Amino acid sequence: MSTLEPQTVQDAASLVIPLSPLPVDHVVDGAPEAGYVELTDAVGVWEHTPGTSSDVEADEVFVVLSGRATVRWAGGELTLVPGTVGRLSAGTATVWTVTETLRKVYVTSGA
Repeated sequence: MSTLEPQTVQDAASLVIPLSPLPVDHVVDGAPEAGYVELTDAVGVWEHTPGTSSDVEADEVFVVLSGRATVRWAGGELTLVPGTVGRLSAGTATVWTVTETLRKVYVTSGA
């Protein structure tokens, strides 16, 4: 875990993020790995390698820094590319299909 002090910056694009295999019950296809680094209690940088996984979301807003993916939920989907800004609602069941390692900066509702 990293803590971003006031009046400092972090290069989110080059930050080293430790990755781990996803739990087997979250893997839909492939062998994706994911990890994150918390910068504050409510801000972090998250990465997911190629593959498909399921998740239940926290309330967050995010900006995609790199990679490509599609996130689907009952009744909708988002195509994610660098520069995409998205919002996910807490409790939403999602399926992430990552075709190029995805990195995003997220802000949760605890901000």
